[in-house]
Amino acid sequence: MNVNQLSKRLQTVADYLPEGAHFADIGSDHAYLPCYVCMKDPDAKAVAGEVNQGPLSSAEREVASHGLQDRIDTRLGNGLDVVKQGEVSQVTIAGMGGPLIRDILDQGKEKLSTVDRLIVQPNIDARALRRWFLDHGYELVAEEIIEEKGHIYEVLVADKGDSLKPYTKDKREQELWFGPFLMKNKGDVFQAKWKEELEKKQYVLAQMKKAQSVDEDKMEQLNKEIDWLEEVLAE
Repeated sequence: MNVNQLSKRLQTVADYLPEGAHFADIGSDHAYLPCYVCMKDPDAKAVAGEVNQGPLSSAEREVASHGLQDRIDTRLGNGLDVVKQGEVSQVTIAGMGGPLIRDILDQGKEKLSTVDRLIVQPNIDARALRRWFLDHGYELVAEEIIEEKGHIYEVLVADKGDSLKPYTKDKREQELWFGPFLMKNKGDVFQAKWKEELEKKQYVLAQMKKAQSVDEDKMEQLNKEIDWLEEVLAE
């Protein structure tokens, strides 16, 4: 991957940044995303944050090679510690697990007072992030599900707003899991992801039924999730 040819998942993240973005890219890894955005948009500025010196050095080299040092700040630090209060209007976090991204947002939430858009790409457990948005006044406004090199990724976009708006009262639990927007259009990648998940859960259930002692609560939850998966894939 290079800065002129972003991966599909990073390209999707970039597409949701507004013109003239002033954003923080947390866990920036080579700063490909900030470099790409700033090369395409002369008004964009970015902070590229990294928790480890190795990736930070790669990011510094990448930024310098495009002569973007005046518009991209590379900083060493944990999560949102790398930004000052009121400094950025958007935050991007890509390529980590959902619970880790959630923890980064949670630990840095006082830094989000001026942030009107969050764009996240969790590798697993997007539900953890939908729930966090719901609890913290961020309205989910767009979702994408993409396949790249045999992996399936979700990209979630949330703006400050009415966090309940995308959800229906009686289906909220399902929508937090599958994604309220993704459930509506159910493309091929969506089908592939959840078919595989259904098979895994059916296998786990079969194993549980063979066990000497059964955790009834776990079994009940599993049955409920299998029902949801069958329902969503059948519709």
